[in-house]
Amino acid sequence: MTTSTGTSTGTGTDSSAGPASRGPERLVVIGGDAAGMSAASQARRLKGPDELEIVAFERGRFTSFSACGIPYWVAGDVAERDELIARTPEEHRARDIDLRMRTEVTEIDPDRGRVRARDLDSGTESWTSYDELVIATGARPIRPELPGMDADGVHGVQTLEDGQALLDTLERTTGRRAVVVGAGYIGVEMAEAMIRRGYEVTVVNRGREPMATLDPDMGRLVHGAMEGLGITMVNDAEVTELLTGDDGRVRAVATADAQYPADVVVLGIGVRPETALARAAGLPLGKHGGLLTDRSMRVRGYENIWAGGDCVEVLDLISGQERHIALGTHANKHGQVIGSNVGGDYATFPGVVGTAVSKVCDLEIARTGLREKDAHRAGLRFETVTIESTSRAGYYPNASPMTVKMLAELRTGRLLGVQIVGREGAGKRVDIAAVALTAGMTVEQMIMLDLGYAPPFSPTWDPILVAARKATTKIRATAGRPSPRTP
Repeated sequence: MTTSTGTSTGTGTDSSAGPASRGPERLVVIGGDAAGMSAASQARRLKGPDELEIVAFERGRFTSFSACGIPYWVAGDVAERDELIARTPEEHRARDIDLRMRTEVTEIDPDRGRVRARDLDSGTESWTSYDELVIATGARPIRPELPGMDADGVHGVQTLEDGQALLDTLERTTGRRAVVVGAGYIGVEMAEAMIRRGYEVTVVNRGREPMATLDPDMGRLVHGAMEGLGITMVNDAEVTELLTGDDGRVRAVATADAQYPADVVVLGIGVRPETALARAAGLPLGKHGGLLTDRSMRVRGYENIWAGGDCVEVLDLISGQERHIALGTHANKHGQVIGSNVGGDYATFPGVVGTAVSKVCDLEIARTGLREKDAHRAGLRFETVTIESTSRAGYYPNASPMTVKMLAELRTGRLLGVQIVGREGAGKRVDIAAVALTAGMTVEQMIMLDLGYAPPFSPTWDPILVAARKATTKIRATAGRPSPRTP
């Protein structure tokens, strides 16, 4: 039986022929976090309920939350879980968004313009028709199919439910040994969180150095700093098994060469686009498994289907290739663009330069643009320079060291990428480089950027400008041209 709004209940077939034909148009959103609810909220700002009905499905218990904040909640910097929630389901509903929690979409039918959803508490299934569809299914954590991976005491940290489950385990566990599997952003942040909670921490990493988003020479700096904090780093190690005790709890993490005792294991291996629904519906996916969209975030080949957030691939403005980058900053922007377009306005998402920043205790880690292997993969010829500097004038109290690595294209001098590792004041300097990359600046143009200066904030020559000057000199020497004259 089909309701007047185009939704059928039970497990039978939907007798409606397609999108809702009476009353306001209907926007259906799959996913209740950053991209999905940003799209719904922006569309609602532009169109009232008499023009646009909005139905959103979320399979979890929370909406619009900061997954990036979970390590800081676990560490104790954020006192309460609810501080990570930007907007509750009740707040969304108060804005005339029909938000259905604990409801998982199990099928997309593009031909008939409808989705099938299951209430996870009751098991009831229903079809809901749409005029416009937003896919914001996010990403799923990589969880290798290894013995013991589902044991008690093994935790991912993708959702607030995950964070709460980890905290509950930490409350029950008497041992103080933690093993973190993976050394990307989540891995190093969770290593810090466990150190802060008084655990003996081992990080098992399959790469040469931690932070594979950096070149190995910069990752080596992170490695040294982590060991200085008392974290045991195990690189070039592939986990083969998680060993458990008679009670079914995890007891150790095994590699081909060793076993590392563990009372709790945290997985920080990374994520992949959650696009099983899209794949089953025949929607276009890229080489990284993410949905492909145009600049308006419309799924390619479909006029009324949009996608955003961690389930899509985006254009890298430097290499010109598609990338998958799972960041809440991008997801919120995608949602704004989608909501604007659905609401009758016009907006585009031009692409990314791959900017990210993180920290482990007082060590700040940042990058933007291409790494060396990215530039090689894109077929670019380039030079690299690495400089040592300080966050403040050298004579000013508490000036801390930082290392800046810069990549620039041969002949043109176009900035290709920057990586920074240092203490207080280092990380956010990457934003200078991000703006320069977006503007397509050369390293020579960067030398004369009019940046803010005072001894408490920077040396006379900011470290970014020192690197740009050195890169310019190196490129000119390679080309047989004199170096620019600078003061």
